[in-house]
Amino acid sequence: MTLTTTPAWQALASHAETLRPQHLRNLFAADMQRFEHFSLNRHGLLLDYSKQRVTGKTMTLLRNLAEAADFTGWRRKMLDGEPINHTENRAVRHVDLRAGDTAPVEVKDVLQRMAGFCEQIHDGSWRGFSGERITDIVHIGIGGSDLGPRMAVHALAAWQQPDLHVHFVSNLDSADLASTLTRLNPRSTLFIIASKTFTTLETMANARTARNWIRAAASDEQAIARHFVAASSNLAATAEFGISPKNVFEFWDWVGGRFSLWSAIGLPIALAVGFGNFARLLAGAHDIDEHFFTAPADSNLPLTLALIALWNTNFLDIHSHGVFPYSHSLALLPSHLQQLEMESNGKRANRDGLAIDYPTNPILWGAAGTNGQHSFFQLLHQGGAPVASDFIALGHSDFPLPGHHSGLLASCLAQSSALAFGQTVDEARAAGIPEHLLPFRRFPGNQPTTTLVLPELTPFTLGQLIALYEHKVFCLGVLWNLNSFDQWGVELGKQLAGRLVPCLRGEASTDALDASTRGLIEHLRQFRT
Repeated sequence: MTLTTTPAWQALASHAETLRPQHLRNLFAADMQRFEHFSLNRHGLLLDYSKQRVTGKTMTLLRNLAEAADFTGWRRKMLDGEPINHTENRAVRHVDLRAGDTAPVEVKDVLQRMAGFCEQIHDGSWRGFSGERITDIVHIGIGGSDLGPRMAVHALAAWQQPDLHVHFVSNLDSADLASTLTRLNPRSTLFIIASKTFTTLETMANARTARNWIRAAASDEQAIARHFVAASSNLAATAEFGISPKNVFEFWDWVGGRFSLWSAIGLPIALAVGFGNFARLLAGAHDIDEHFFTAPADSNLPLTLALIALWNTNFLDIHSHGVFPYSHSLALLPSHLQQLEMESNGKRANRDGLAIDYPTNPILWGAAGTNGQHSFFQLLHQGGAPVASDFIALGHSDFPLPGHHSGLLASCLAQSSALAFGQTVDEARAAGIPEHLLPFRRFPGNQPTTTLVLPELTPFTLGQLIALYEHKVFCLGVLWNLNSFDQWGVELGKQLAGRLVPCLRGEASTDALDASTRGLIEHLRQFRT
């Protein structure tokens, strides 16, 4: 029996036929307490899904599907450290990284070393080769070793150390690294090289260039040890690079890249905001972990987010999902979530290796409000394409200025309301719109949205928010019968790139390549000469 032929799935398919024609206007008219019935709260983190196209019956049927998928059993397997990433025979234990007093000994040891290193940088006892204090940190990584820390450092700008600047370099395009180094002083710059294997093409190319930059300034090979540390599990490779073993912060194969900001990969976060605030970030995530592993289905925030996503994707045929944080500090959150969700659940084979016959992860995208509403929101309102959205708002601004935050919140609420309810021709006419303009002032509405409200943006609430989406990803993997923790599509691209590099350099034949790739390489070679 396939997933789509199970009784739980078929019940949802039948229910969808009756609910799909319903407009959100009708759902709200039928239930004057809809907000109370379709919202959840965890220690001040509010999840309002009343503007989703669901009823109480919808949610009951969705929870029945979760039960049929053995959601509780899979949740227990992850918590118990079973190798649920079965294609790589690995456990999935990122929750152990933020388990506080109950964390594994090896996790506590690395956190303690991170705390000591942060103290040396912040109190000035760690100095560069010329004796100058470190003023700039450059984190070199890519993918999960870059997006999460970069997002968190940007999000916590209000909490950052005033005399230390953290920069991020990820792109293999030399413009990324070169433009960063131009602004820095090699005597006071320290690099963090973040790569589990210490072999990642983009990361190591940037790392070697950074090492040459330090060498040129110091004229001393020993200077490398004062200006480079690493987050890696390959001690042999880091030592060969010139990094002392005591300056390598380990993480493990049970930490997936896109779930790794809680590990040594989060070192730039701890440096940027202080280790105490990094610990509060971990505590916020742990708060959601405790909720996720203990809360029943009808009050479980991550499971609710996942069930709504499945409902929209598989039963309402909505394959585009926007994330719109009405917070400039959270502007990079959509980029982090793109990798977290699409790399995890963008799959075409189930756990048994069989081709699936249903859509999985929607295309995820987004931007900070209010910028987005002045660019692409026009399409959401009148473009005709169904799009589900998450709106994220803060109760208090992290950078308060008179007259700003109330307008920001008003824009957030107005957009989600307009997307849900639209505007009819009669309403436009009643508002005084001339008859010849009425066709242009009609908005269909019925675009489903969820609104998340954080009381304020702190290390703790940011930890809550990220962990909420991480567990949503796990839930969807269970519901869709996927392994959310491998990424073979990414690996394929890496393998092909490795084979093409010597072709571009003229060191290997292109005869075995397809005609298009061969032609492009021949064209590009002229620029290399």
